[in-house]
Amino acid sequence: MRDTRRLIGRCLRHLRPHLRLCPIIGASLLVEAAFYSGLPFSFRYIVDYGLLGRNHRLLGIFIAALLGGAVVATLLGLLRDRLYAKVTAGMLADLRLELFDHLQRLSMDFFATRQSGDILASFSTDLAVVEKAASSALSWAVLPGLDVLAGTALLFVLDWRLALLALLVWPVTVVGPRIFTPRMAEESFRRKEAEAGMLSFVQENAGAQMLVKAFDLVESSRVFFARRVHSVRESMVRVGTLSGLIERSSYVGTMFFQVVLLAAGVYLAVRGRLTVGALASIQAIFLSVSNSVANIAQYFPNLVEALGGLRRIENLLEREPRVLDSGAADASGRWSDIRFRGVRFSYSNQGFDLNDLTFSISRGQSLAMVGLSGSGKSTILALMMRLYDPAAGAIEFDGVDIRKIRLRSLRSRIGYVPQESFLFDLSLRENIRLGRPEASDEEVEAAARAAEIHDFIRQLPQGYETPAGERGGRLSGGQRQRVALARALVRKPDLLILDEVTSALDPATESAIQATLERLRGARTIVSVTHRLQAVTAADRIVVLERGRVAQEGSHEELLRQSGLYRQLWEKQQGAILDPVRRQAKISVERVRQVPVFYGMGEDSLREAASLFRTEEMAEGHTVLRAGETGDRLYVIVRGSVEWKSVAGDRTTQRSVLQDGDCFGESVLLASGPLAETVTTLSHCVFLTMTPQEYRSLRERTENRRVQAGA
Repeated sequence: MRDTRRLIGRCLRHLRPHLRLCPIIGASLLVEAAFYSGLPFSFRYIVDYGLLGRNHRLLGIFIAALLGGAVVATLLGLLRDRLYAKVTAGMLADLRLELFDHLQRLSMDFFATRQSGDILASFSTDLAVVEKAASSALSWAVLPGLDVLAGTALLFVLDWRLALLALLVWPVTVVGPRIFTPRMAEESFRRKEAEAGMLSFVQENAGAQMLVKAFDLVESSRVFFARRVHSVRESMVRVGTLSGLIERSSYVGTMFFQVVLLAAGVYLAVRGRLTVGALASIQAIFLSVSNSVANIAQYFPNLVEALGGLRRIENLLEREPRVLDSGAADASGRWSDIRFRGVRFSYSNQGFDLNDLTFSISRGQSLAMVGLSGSGKSTILALMMRLYDPAAGAIEFDGVDIRKIRLRSLRSRIGYVPQESFLFDLSLRENIRLGRPEASDEEVEAAARAAEIHDFIRQLPQGYETPAGERGGRLSGGQRQRVALARALVRKPDLLILDEVTSALDPATESAIQATLERLRGARTIVSVTHRLQAVTAADRIVVLERGRVAQEGSHEELLRQSGLYRQLWEKQQGAILDPVRRQAKISVERVRQVPVFYGMGEDSLREAASLFRTEEMAEGHTVLRAGETGDRLYVIVRGSVEWKSVAGDRTTQRSVLQDGDCFGESVLLASGPLAETVTTLSHCVFLTMTPQEYRSLRERTENRRVQAGA
């Protein structure tokens, strides 16, 4: 009952804008109900006075009146159907907009924990059952309900004794729904949850087809999907069974009392206490009322399913955003200073991802944030855009806590280019204009020139009207990145935020994008995050992060003079150099010396080892090493990132992300047994590799040198 009241309450809230149509709909309902009840009631007069009384004139009047009533009821019914369709369409449209608007208000933590398919289900299957229940409510619930009330009243007019007997049917018809409806409501909710899980899996699988095909996961994906389909099927069976029980329990009582009422009426008619016409009217009215009760019983399962869908929608609408737009002031002037003061933040409330973070950025400055994977680099960018709020401390723009600035005003001053440049299936012009919807065509093209994508767009057959395709699929990675950069620049931002913008690009494209970004320096404050130190050597300041804290900060030259994390990362990454033009890499003797399998080798052997490495490239999603198989290479990462997992049996015991300068597969050179690690590329990667045969030959030559030196 509580859920029913919530459904009615929400429908009434969305009904208010359409109330002007309700009097017409209500009047047509009353006319229809009057006709449907009056038709069987007229049987008494037609039979007793028209047929048995042989009053043909009265028969003609009744037939003409009923025919006229049928025409009027039909025309009003058509008008009512059209008006009610407009009302229900408007109500559902308002509910969709409310749901979408609320979704836009929710914070990033909601989207991080909620499956996208689950969200889509609220807009599809959940709203579909609510729409079905709302659109059929008049025909299957309201109109039959009016018919039941009018018919019951007319039964008392005809014979109070039979009317009282007929009333006994109503308690019987509600017993079944009363028993089975709560169970069906819960089962319907579970069915919606199972359908949402199935939809999420389909969407996830469709978006990961490269991984599915690269890992040959077609069969295992089918097994996972079949489990979800089985869960939905079982839930559908239970819902269908309970729905049938609700409808059938209403029919049983109606059929039984229909026979009892007929027997009682015949008895009264034989005794002369009831006319034949009255008996015919009573039976016709009871059949009409019984049919209306049956319609209501058939509508009940739809209502229960709608309650299940509404419960999920309500759960979504009741979610409150963690980041509230409580700011009272607009950002004014150009920002001259951005400052983090003792900021603490945690995604999971289990330890801090950022801890007592303090640093500042001056206007026009180029600041780069570097560090190991998981050190908090991207988290700082998210806080700067106020996608999350810190648990402690403050982030200030010109001395004003950003929580006191209106969100729209704050974000309008920021241009953001993410690691994965998401483009919508719109024209390239519209994708760029999304950065500032009011931007003119000239401003869009100026931003494209600044991002150095204008000439490419002009060469396309449709120019700026060329569709980008779903997620920008018609463009290469570098082209998508430049369109995303233009989208950020068209905002004319005070602050340009770059999050690993070249990490997924091939070396030549990365070099070209980096040159473009270098030309943008000075006109605005630029904050960039990267794990590739070669890309930040020209930055005004570099902040080195370690475990959510500032470990070092300064210019590239200043940090190299210090013996800290930055210098370690630099030496590791500089040990493997890539020529982006020739697409060939080489490794330094110093970097070879740091690889454990080469410990103890002399200078000549290390130089020879460096010459043995070969350059290899692999696309994103490629399995480099697989646990349980035999490896055939030592790998040094020159460009890109990989996911490394230590596997014991069928369980992952350790997981990490390896990036430029890291190496893996050392065990391959030392033993030929099955691997205990699985390595998968997370982006386009360039490796330097060495085979076990080359390593063994090198070891033999090294040993020979030692023997000769000893002799």
